[in-house]
Amino acid sequence: MEVGKVPESVLKRSVFKQIRTKREEVLIHPGVGEDCAALKLADDEVFVMSTDPITGTTQEIGTFAVHITANDLASAGAEPVGILLTVLLPDGCEEGELKAMMAQIESECHKLNIEIIGGHTEVTRAVTQPVVTVTGVGKAKGGRVISTGGAKPGQDIVVTKWIGLEGTAIIARSQEKALKSRYSQDFIDQAKDCIRYLSVVDDARIAMQVGVSAMHDVTEGGIFGAFWEMAQASGVGLTVDLKKVPLRQETVEICEFFDLNPYQLISSGSMLMACDRGYDVVEALRKEGIRASVVGKFTDSHDKIIHYDENETRYLEPPKPDELYKVETGQA
Repeated sequence: MEVGKVPESVLKRSVFKQIRTKREEVLIHPGVGEDCAALKLADDEVFVMSTDPITGTTQEIGTFAVHITANDLASAGAEPVGILLTVLLPDGCEEGELKAMMAQIESECHKLNIEIIGGHTEVTRAVTQPVVTVTGVGKAKGGRVISTGGAKPGQDIVVTKWIGLEGTAIIARSQEKALKSRYSQDFIDQAKDCIRYLSVVDDARIAMQVGVSAMHDVTEGGIFGAFWEMAQASGVGLTVDLKKVPLRQETVEICEFFDLNPYQLISSGSMLMACDRGYDVVEALRKEGIRASVVGKFTDSHDKIIHYDENETRYLEPPKPDELYKVETGQA
């Protein structure tokens, strides 16, 4: 395709035809010449918005694009309703790549009952690989919006599923050749398959039924970054037993191979929560097939303490660049 707006025929054939999931809240659907979407709002509902670019990977970019934004909305206690897409394609990109990307995005939207409500597609020399920016729209009942800054001293710290899932899946795909020098294809495929755990929409929904005061999806900077951000936003301290933070063996092995810190690896698929009844939340999640762990407590100090073992305790530092970038830049 040539530089400039994606042709109308391509839009109809490879973009609009891929969009099948519809929501009753949407009043204006995407179409040629439509620059805005419109959604109706009930008297007791608020809309929650979020936006994110996907720049760390091109493989399964549509899958990551949908889940990253849906997870942001879920962490605020909102039900995802729709997404707006900005798709920037490099000069020379084939129409088939755009069509496949849109089919991937629609497939994930269908699973989560999210409508693609609009966006923009363009071929530009400003990028050398596809870049997808997603703006998400969710809805929540009035007075039930959850913030990152709602943690209180004495509350339990809960982490769902496993940390490092997103980073593990990305690295297994982008560094498959290098990993084959040590690991079997079955192991690498299992690491790739971590992508199926990316959504935390159900994690949030179930936890809210029990009761949570703060949620934060664990993304760039890993669980250490998420711990810091929730504590800072809430004006509290924390104490965490690192042995209780859940890790998959695939993540451990891949991080050892590339000399990465798994606790600072991008971790979409895991939700950090603050709640009064942490073990009740864990049990409710377990009944729905989602594992979770109570890993510590929030405190009334400003100290952020990590216990590595009985004899080693460290203070958490401000978030550092994500470990994934070391692999991308060849520093690992």
